Amino acid sequence: MDSQKVETFLMTNGKFFPGMALPTIQKQLNEADNSKWILLQAVSFRDPIIMLVISFFGGGLGIDRFLIGDTGLGIAKLLTCGGLGIWTIVDYFLIMNATKESNLKKLQMLNLSYSDEIQEIK
Repeated sequence: MDSQKVETFLMTNGKFFPGMALPTIQKQLNEADNSKWILLQAVSFRDPIIMLVISFFGGGLGIDRFLIGDTGLGIAKLLTCGGLGIWTIVDYFLIMNATKESNLKKLQMLNLSYSDEIQEIK
């Protein structure tokens, strides 16, 4: 992929991923072919700051965990009223990192490191 496209992607979406993963993401994007660019642009990532706000207002009901894909933890928070409030307070500190990890998993599911070319059967 063009280095300009990679830099643009990292500048606009770098805040959605853990800082330690950015060099690995950059390497994978540089190795990917240009056909993956459209697929990469179609993916939407969750903003960690918005998730913190959602956690503040709806964390006791597990809404924050449901939104990042942690369904099991969301159900547990819903049934225990956020662990009687304790789990909700702990999640204020954990939800931003959990959101970034969820975004990283979503990016890894795109399989950017290889091409999906279809070979013709002769």
